[in-house]
Amino acid sequence: MSEPVLELVDVERSYPQAAGRLEVLRGIDLRLHAGELVALVGPSGAGKSTLLHTAGLLERAQRGEVRVGGQSCGTMSDGRRTAVRRHSIGFVYQFHHLLPEFTALENVMLPQRIAGASRGDAMARAGELLRELGLAERVQHRPAQLSGGEQQRVAIARALANAPLILLADEPTGNLDEGTADVVFGEFVGMARARGLAALIATHNLALADRMDRVVRLANGQLLAA
Repeated sequence: MSEPVLELVDVERSYPQAAGRLEVLRGIDLRLHAGELVALVGPSGAGKSTLLHTAGLLERAQRGEVRVGGQSCGTMSDGRRTAVRRHSIGFVYQFHHLLPEFTALENVMLPQRIAGASRGDAMARAGELLRELGLAERVQHRPAQLSGGEQQRVAIARALANAPLILLADEPTGNLDEGTADVVFGEFVGMARARGLAALIATHNLALADRMDRVVRLANGQLLAA
């Protein structure tokens, strides 16, 4: 089997509290390979978002190692971690976090422009991704002019804009009604599979989790096979 594109080895993360430190992640071990979609489940407050933020280099582990594309990221400078995150990891959140003053097309162009793509190349790729998600007629609409499902499709396109190795998603359809969530989730999974991406998707929806290649459960700071 090929080397993992995302690897967490004995990762620990805790936060200070008045009564001492709250241990959220305790010795987390996880490996994702290209083309593998993994559901992350667990009760509210279990630390799923913390795990995603640590895996996505938004937070630093206090112990253990995070490797992205074979690179050990623990001792990297903040600037280098930002570069790895920008080029290798795409994020999708429960709330789309689109910039309201920009069109759908501009929102998907933005991460590409930040990464150094030309305006023409960024526009072409953004248009292609939005067409693939059925938004060809909505590219010039601003977020307030889009439905919830359309907004989340734009967020998915934005996450894919820089052709990442890894997708990390935190309840990506949790803010949508059941029918729309099922459709958008199917599109999200289909695009990830078509591109051979590794994906770690936190969800409370067990029916959606069962559509993944495997399911892992976070409980009491530890990761277990579900």
